[in-house]
Amino acid sequence: MGSIKTTVLLAVLCLLLVSEVGMLMVEAQKQDCETKCAFRCSKSWKPKMCHKTCNTCCQRCNDGCVPPGPTANRDVCPCYAQMKTHGNRYKCP
Repeated sequence: MGSIKTTVLLAVLCLLLVSEVGMLMVEAQKQDCETKCAFRCSKSWKPKMCHKTCNTCCQRCNDGCVPPGPTANRDVCPCYAQMKTHGNRYKCP
């Protein structure tokens, strides 16, 4: 009886640990997106709008890829490059 309780307790603790590690990874990716997008939008004529849409695109792509540089080729990040608006225009700057 005691070993069952111990096993259940260990399983719950493992699940909590796994979920906590996942949250840390998401937070790290979010910070990484912000840094990449700040550089990507550094020469934009609408930097706030650029930064907002870039962060959205970066977070939607599971790889967190943002093309390097303010005017780099979109082909470097396929997920980022393929997102379109409802008007069929490129969503990501």
